[in-house]
Amino acid sequence: MPILKELLQLFTAFFKIGAGTFGGGLAMLPVLEREVVDKRKWITQTQLYDYYAIGQSTPGIIAVNVATFTGYVRRGISGAVAATAGVVCPALIVITVIAAFFDNFAHIEWIGKALDGINVSVSVLITGSLIKIAKKSCVDAVTVAITVLSFLLMLVFDVQGVCIVLASSAAGILVQYKKMKAAAEAAAKQAESGAGETAGSSEDGK
Repeated sequence: MPILKELLQLFTAFFKIGAGTFGGGLAMLPVLEREVVDKRKWITQTQLYDYYAIGQSTPGIIAVNVATFTGYVRRGISGAVAATAGVVCPALIVITVIAAFFDNFAHIEWIGKALDGINVSVSVLITGSLIKIAKKSCVDAVTVAITVLSFLLMLVFDVQGVCIVLASSAAGILVQYKKMKAAAEAAAKQAESGAGETAGSSEDGK
């Protein structure tokens, strides 16, 4: 019974997130952070940002990928299914209804104006989410450089997003490898130095 209860909680929580968020993707980040990190404490803020990064780098919709990750962390495959179904259902219901009646009111002027207003508000939500992610992710000169270069490649040179993601991933792996190698070399030198000092002390004692 506790398992079924948590699966229902996963479904209802993500159903509420899916139903109350417009714009999807990055626009969902503040709602997800408030619901699954601050309120329910299912995952940490760092995990949420990591899931967003992975979701952006893999096929599919970011919000769905994040829901799947979160559900899997909580209850394995069944949790992933429950969370994914929850976040998808509201959009499926609404889109089905709109598709059935859209042709009847698409020509109405105030409907178009309303959609324009929604587009603007979604842009603001996405911008806010980007700023929060940037503050969390840009932690040193390397990450700042990758961010600026990626932005310029996309905005100025119109490079495809998938190429930027792959190149950024490779750069991140390379930088981390060099840091780990440098740390290992420093540790080895320190160990050798410590061994030398120990040997010297032993000889002095004799």
